Amino acid sequence: MDSLNLNPSPGKKIFFASDFHLGIPNPESSISREKRIIRWLDSIKSEASAIFLLGDLFDFWFEYRKAVPKGHTRFMGTLAQLTDLGIPVYVFTGNHDMWTFGYLEKELGVKVFHNPIQLQTEQHRFLVGHGDGLGPGDSTYKFLKKIFVSPLARFLFSWIHPDLGISLAQVWSKNSRIANQQKEEKYGSEEKEFLLSWCKEEEKNNHHDFYIFGHRHATMDLPAGPASRYLNLGEWVHGSTFAEYDGEKLLLKTYQPL
Repeated sequence: MDSLNLNPSPGKKIFFASDFHLGIPNPESSISREKRIIRWLDSIKSEASAIFLLGDLFDFWFEYRKAVPKGHTRFMGTLAQLTDLGIPVYVFTGNHDMWTFGYLEKELGVKVFHNPIQLQTEQHRFLVGHGDGLGPGDSTYKFLKKIFVSPLARFLFSWIHPDLGISLAQVWSKNSRIANQQKEEKYGSEEKEFLLSWCKEEEKNNHHDFYIFGHRHATMDLPAGPASRYLNLGEWVHGSTFAEYDGEKLLLKTYQPL
């Protein structure tokens, strides 16, 4: 597992957000959400020591050798502006946008992680990631993910013309869980929260003060152990939640534009 040592600069904060799912359910809604995300990023840049975006930023992303999905230019331009200002931006791949092969790093200056990482600050230890495929259950997805990330599957998909490949992915996106739900999901029970179960098992052998994930589409702040917290960042299709860390406190907040 990769690790990263990082401390907020004096008077600054580290920010976390996840699951923007840009591209669904239709172009008008996606562009409106994209502009809201940009307003949030603009509102925090003066106090951001680093920004972590924990996956499923796009509802579909696949990098061909000479083409990428069109759209989302405002968002990507904003990320480039942030890194140009010297603000580190860390992007995690999710189950909808796992097929990134260097374009975002080269063009936007972000750092991309494909798996959870350990984040160490002066006072706290974090485990940060998207969260897909962790914990018990979901065996069908875990099997499919092994296929999706295999070099053979990537090679075969890359030979489909981008117009067809991206069109097929957009049809799949319209049938996804978040594209068809009417509101943000809620915490059900501990038995159904696979990510929480995984964090509790991890905590038994490897202490972290905070576990921060996305994927679940439900905003949560729950104990993962006697001295450990599990935060799920929710999503931005129906909500606008994020977390901020000032070196001492980790808070889950909702963006409310003025």
